[in-house]
Amino acid sequence: MRTLILATAILTASPFAAFAQTPAAPSASVRAMAAGYKALTVCSALKTAEAAGGTRTLESIEANELTGIYPELDPLVREMPVEVFPARVAVAWDDAMPPRSAVWRDGHGCSIMPVGWRGEQIAILPPRRPSDQAFAGGEPVGNAALLNEAVEQAFEGGYGAGSNTTAVLVLQNDRVVAEEYALGFGPDTPQRTWSVAKSLAGTVIGAAVQRGQADVNAPAAIGDWSREGDPRAAITLDQLMRMASGLTSDTAGNRTDALYFGGVGVDEQVTTWPLITTPGTRFRYANNDILLGILAIAPTFEAHPPAELFRRLGMNDTWAETDWRGNYMLSSQVWSTARDLARFGRLYLNDGMLDGQRILPEGWRDYVSRPSGPQPPSGEQGYGATFWLFNRSEGIPADAISANGNRGQYVIIVPSRNIVIVRRGEDPAGKPFNFIPFTRDVLAALD
Repeated sequence: MRTLILATAILTASPFAAFAQTPAAPSASVRAMAAGYKALTVCSALKTAEAAGGTRTLESIEANELTGIYPELDPLVREMPVEVFPARVAVAWDDAMPPRSAVWRDGHGCSIMPVGWRGEQIAILPPRRPSDQAFAGGEPVGNAALLNEAVEQAFEGGYGAGSNTTAVLVLQNDRVVAEEYALGFGPDTPQRTWSVAKSLAGTVIGAAVQRGQADVNAPAAIGDWSREGDPRAAITLDQLMRMASGLTSDTAGNRTDALYFGGVGVDEQVTTWPLITTPGTRFRYANNDILLGILAIAPTFEAHPPAELFRRLGMNDTWAETDWRGNYMLSSQVWSTARDLARFGRLYLNDGMLDGQRILPEGWRDYVSRPSGPQPPSGEQGYGATFWLFNRSEGIPADAISANGNRGQYVIIVPSRNIVIVRRGEDPAGKPFNFIPFTRDVLAALD
C-alpha cells in the first residue's frame, strides 16, 4: 500500500510523470528491423527445407527460430503478420511503407531486401537438391549407454535449463554413432548456422589459398582502404581471421543487424569502421572482421563461389546467403543441416583432404588451430583463425577446435580422436546450452 501511495503522489506532483511511466513505442527503425528479421528467417527456413526435400511449417518456425530472440525485437516479431509467396516472404510493419521482403535466389538462399523495396516476386522456386547421401552408421567404439545418456540429456535440458536442442550428430571413425532430432526437425532440415559460418568462411579462404588466389599474410585487398595514407591498408587477412584487425567494434560481437536484417549492403558498411588500436594487438570478436575477409577474396567467387566448395564436400543442403547486392554474408548467414556440418568437420579430421585431393593447404588445420594472435581475455576457449580452441578446457584434447554460433550451434572437431560432434539448437536468449561439459561427456563415452 505504501508503494501505491508514493506512486500516486509522484504522478500528481508532475504532469509529465505519467508519460515517463509509459514505455516508449518502438521506433520505426526497430520495427523495420523486426520485420526484416522475421521475413528473412521465415523465408530461409521454409525455402531451404523445401530445396532440401524436407518441410517446415510456420508454426514450427515461430516456436523455434522466432522465439527467445533479441529482447527489443522479440515482442514485435511475434505480432507482425507474415505472408508467404512461392519465392518471397513479406512482413508488414508500417501502414505508410511497403512490407519488408525476403526473396529466394537460386544458389544463394534468401536475401533481405532494403527498407522501402517495392518489387514483386523476382525469383523462381528453389530447385530440389540431389538426395542426401547419409553417412554409414555403426556402433560407437566405447560405451553406447553413456553416449545415449549424454545425447538424451542434451534434448532434456541436462546441459542448460530452458535450452532447446534440435539436433545432435556424433561422427566417430567416419561413422555416425549417434543422430537424433527434435520433433519437426530431421536430416533434411537446414538451420541457420549463425557464427558457425565464420569457420565456414575460414574454410572458403583456405580453399582460395590452396588455389593460389589468396595469401593470409598479405594485406587484405579492400578497395576502399587503398587511398594513400589509410592505415587500414596494412591489415592482413590473417589479422581479420583472428579477430585482431584493430578496428572499432562498438558492441559485443560487433552486431551487424543493419546488414543481416536491415537490407544494407556489406560493401556499404563494413569498410567504414576506423582503427581504434594497432592491428594484431587486440582480440575483439567481430562480425566485421570476417565480412571483410570474405570481401577481400570476393573477386575469386566468380569462378569459385562458396557453393562450389560445399558441393565438393557433399554439403548439398547448405546455402551461403548474400545481401541483395550479391555480397556473401559468411559471418552468420548460412543455412545447413547437421549432416552437412559433420561433412565440414570431417574435412578437418582429414587435414583438408577429400577423396585423395587436397582441398585446403597442407597444414591448414594446424594454422587455424594456432593461437598465434591476441587471445580472448577470459573463458574456457582460446581462438585461432576463425575457429575456437580447447587449449584452456580441462578434459578435452588440446587439438580440439570448434565452430560456435548463436542460439547454440556447435561443430566440435577432435582430430586426435577422429570425432566430430554437431549440436544444433534454438536456445532462447539467456538460456545457453553448456557445450563444454556436453563435449566432455560425449568424449568420455567414446573412450
